[in-house]
Amino acid sequence: MCTTGDCGEIIILSDDDDEDDDDDIQAISCSESSVVIVEVEDVKKNDIVLPQSALDEDLVVTFSRRAEVLPHARYDCPIHPYTATDCEVEAPVASNQLFCDQCFCYICDKLASSCAVWSQSGRCHCNSHKKSDFWNNIRNDILLGGLKHFNLILSEIDTHLRQAENMLQSFRQDLCALFSSFVKGKTLQEYGLNLLNQQGLIHDYTPVYEFVSSFLTKADKQNTRAAAIMRLGAAEEFIRHFQVSGNFILTSPMANAAQAKVVLLQRVIASVQRQIVMFEFTPEFSSKMQEFYKKLYFPADLKSMKNSLCVRPWDDVLLMSVLKGQNVSGIRKDKGKKDVLFEQISVVLLRTELLQQQRRYRELYRYLRVIQSDDSKLLQQLQDLIPFFKCLDGDLMSAVHSLFPSVNAPATRLTPFLFLFYLRIFETATAPKLMVNQPAQLCCSDATWEPIKDAVPLKRVELVKFALRAQRLCSAVFFDSQCWAHLLTIVNSPSGSLSAPNPQFLHEARVVVNSLLRDLDGSNIQIPRFFQEVYPDQSLLLVVTGALCWRILNAPLSPALPVLNTFKENMWALEWLWDSLGLRLKTFLQEITQEMENTKDPDNFLPFLHSIVFTLSSSAENWDQQSSGH
Repeated sequence: MCTTGDCGEIIILSDDDDEDDDDDIQAISCSESSVVIVEVEDVKKNDIVLPQSALDEDLVVTFSRRAEVLPHARYDCPIHPYTATDCEVEAPVASNQLFCDQCFCYICDKLASSCAVWSQSGRCHCNSHKKSDFWNNIRNDILLGGLKHFNLILSEIDTHLRQAENMLQSFRQDLCALFSSFVKGKTLQEYGLNLLNQQGLIHDYTPVYEFVSSFLTKADKQNTRAAAIMRLGAAEEFIRHFQVSGNFILTSPMANAAQAKVVLLQRVIASVQRQIVMFEFTPEFSSKMQEFYKKLYFPADLKSMKNSLCVRPWDDVLLMSVLKGQNVSGIRKDKGKKDVLFEQISVVLLRTELLQQQRRYRELYRYLRVIQSDDSKLLQQLQDLIPFFKCLDGDLMSAVHSLFPSVNAPATRLTPFLFLFYLRIFETATAPKLMVNQPAQLCCSDATWEPIKDAVPLKRVELVKFALRAQRLCSAVFFDSQCWAHLLTIVNSPSGSLSAPNPQFLHEARVVVNSLLRDLDGSNIQIPRFFQEVYPDQSLLLVVTGALCWRILNAPLSPALPVLNTFKENMWALEWLWDSLGLRLKTFLQEITQEMENTKDPDNFLPFLHSIVFTLSSSAENWDQQSSGH
């Protein structure tokens, strides 16, 4: 065994498993728990040094000193005995009121010497301890303060929530003073009005509204959980306000308490709904915020908003089954009860936003396909985006089909721009990088177009079928000249000019195309296979040219020059069009001639237009001769 005189270390052999280290002893664990090597530092004055004879014993204690007393709860005090009781508050039990300078009050969480009710009859914090539910509830109530109304527990409380509670307390006091002033009202003179022989009070809620709005703006800048506490805490106060009748009615929109409350509560609901849906909270915290809101007192004028925070969690059984494609009806029966997937439109919009952010397009269109909501107009706009979301998911053919369901087809509400928008997606397998919640937002021309993952451009025959069906269902697309020009560009120049089919094929094509267009009712179009076998590209051009003929026969085509310019590589198709126009050809010639005289960009059209006019004039003369001969 070493001594301090030998090497500055002492080996202590002990039967005690517990080792108490102090600030002056550094213990180094050995392979056996009963052996401890201790480094000895300078001996303090209060250390007791043993005589040399004691060193001959098997067990050696080198020094000892009085332990330092650390801060502790009163019931753990090593100096003053403590007697535990369950709920004694009338007087101190035994010597519980005694404390040392390190004793803390278990309830107040501060030094016992600072506790104002340490031994006060009826409260007696000196008797408190952690093994009593009675005292634990009192401690939680005091430490949680106003936050206990939100059903929070101490482990959930942080500095942000503490600050939110302090701001709420100040808000309540100031709001109470402002509302009292509103109820009291102001005289005309106090309000700055000097009306002769007029008496009465004016009750203007505007200052109260502005104060609450300012507080909600402060909440927007706080930590997410603190913001929710502040918003809902403020709502708890202002929804109790009421309108006071006066002699004068103010026209200011927020002067009326009933109207202002609706605006303020809508703001609170919108903010907290977003936090819940967008995963800003844990599910547990979201549930507590919803429960708090449900327990608020809603006066009659706000009853309709009572369930506004009843938002389904993302792991809701019905919602998840719809998102995964396991439920295509949006209805679930559970123990005889029918659960319908119905949500407020604000929640539907938020889910649409989040699913787009996460690029979960397949789940999004499954959800929109079955969801029911309280705003059918906005919901319809969202559902009209299903084809777009299917495009982003890479399934272009499915997107085409979703434009033409048998009931309430989105294609009937296409605009010319939207038609060209989808035509471009189907033709190029690219799409703009957009976040949208209504079809009009697809018309953003500044968006960047990017390739769609795993998407393949549609064949030209499918593009033609899509276009013809859209034209038949949507008159706006049918009459738009630009839509025709774009479609004809696709079929006129797949690889330059197309060789003219033989006269027999062109003659038969007129019968086939007329029959196809006559039977077209917006349902799926079937172009006969035999018609495409010999001249596949030419047959598609003739189908679209025949549809254009129907368009010209229906109403004047304006502007016509860009449309006719698409035929400059395939004059044979244009001649086929003239023959199809019949008696309409002469008036069409007059319309084109007039447009040529008024065009502001003749350089792009003039060379080709001369040949068109010549061809038209010759055909018209032939028609006149045939008509006079009959």
